[in-house]
Amino acid sequence: MSSSPLSGVNSPETSPTGKRSMSDLVRAAVSGWLGTALEFMDFQLYSLAAALVFNQVFFSSNDPGMAVVLAMATYGVGYVARPIGAVFFARIGDKIGRRKVLYYTILLMGAATTLIGFLPTYGQVGLLAPILLVVLRLVQGFGAGAEISGAGVMLAEYAPSNRRGVVASLVALGTNCGTLFASGIWAILLAVMVQEDVIAWGWRIPFIGSAIIMLFALWVRFNLKESPVFEERADVVDGRALSRDDMVELATKTNDIRTLESLQRKPIKAVVVSFLLRFGQAGNSGLIQTYLISFITVTLAVQKGVGPEVVIVSSLVGFLTIPLVGFLGDRFGRRRMYIVMTSLSLLLIVPTMLAINSKEVGWIFVGYVIIHNVSVLGLASMENISIPEIFGARNRYTLTAVVREIAAIIATGVGPIVVAAWVAATTGSVIPIIILLGVFTACALAAALIAPEWTGRDLTDPRAAM
Repeated sequence: MSSSPLSGVNSPETSPTGKRSMSDLVRAAVSGWLGTALEFMDFQLYSLAAALVFNQVFFSSNDPGMAVVLAMATYGVGYVARPIGAVFFARIGDKIGRRKVLYYTILLMGAATTLIGFLPTYGQVGLLAPILLVVLRLVQGFGAGAEISGAGVMLAEYAPSNRRGVVASLVALGTNCGTLFASGIWAILLAVMVQEDVIAWGWRIPFIGSAIIMLFALWVRFNLKESPVFEERADVVDGRALSRDDMVELATKTNDIRTLESLQRKPIKAVVVSFLLRFGQAGNSGLIQTYLISFITVTLAVQKGVGPEVVIVSSLVGFLTIPLVGFLGDRFGRRRMYIVMTSLSLLLIVPTMLAINSKEVGWIFVGYVIIHNVSVLGLASMENISIPEIFGARNRYTLTAVVREIAAIIATGVGPIVVAAWVAATTGSVIPIIILLGVFTACALAAALIAPEWTGRDLTDPRAAM
């Protein structure tokens, strides 16, 4: 049995993943990809709608600048429910398995997104319109709170130890596919419809159409087998986790040192490192994928079609970036790749933001594609596998989901609101964006610097990696 953190801990004969066929792994990968694609399609649908039309559809048009801030605030509201959903669903996932939880999370998330397409507008019902939008964003967030974390955990526990980064990059590719699909729909709408029709009814099409992906994902997950690592856990008997007292009694009788240590030692450093890794990536994502499109469209007054088009181009480039970073993380270690990617990001923030601020369409594309792929997609490729790897088997889903969502509510939920208000206060300056991107990226770099390497560890170990 190898002890190298880069070569994996489990041998092919002892690894729980050996109990699943290639078709099982493919089904798990497709399940994770679909769920993440739907979540990020929802994410991007709302992001672009908030930047392009929601300020006119759901809010008063008396103050256009304030309407943008309110649209971003409603976007952030969805993140309030995510930690609650993370705690609720992930605890169930650690007790009875991941499969059932992933079925219900995607149902809630997808149904809420579809219903947004049927909402009345501010002009039709006044304040009731944004209230209903907030309610559906809360339901959507409640379901999404454990979705991408569960997909990451499931793939981590299915994949061979020396290929986890490549396999889990499929989850990150799901984010890319969802972003690309949503941006493509918006680009088509803006190209073939006049603005009045988009605002009147065209914006509903992407939200209602998302039901197709939800139904397909539900079908795939209905036929998905449980995580082999969950079934191999020492505290799982007859498909259900034992209580803490029963686990202590069993571990004492069997002299299970690893379980006893996991019960006695709190994973404080693992939580801090995972939080900062997520905080950095989520903060960059909120600024770049959400607010920056509004900045380009509203503040820089570039034609509305540029925002969706630049996201499409960057997402296409991401189909190379994401698996490449996943492969390099398997090869050289995820900690080392985090240090490389975050350092590169810090160097690129100023030149890419200045390129975007030039208002030249060509430079906007260059600046956005570079910073999006390095600071968002590259980090997401490693994050989806890193956080599940860092935590122990007994509470992996719960800690992964809670850390991810608390970091997200602070970074992604609040970040676009803060930067929108700050840019408005500085009459359109790009400096607030540069400063916040630097802060978020530095947090992820600091986490990687203080952490030991965690790549390829034994996921049946109930102890955290640090």
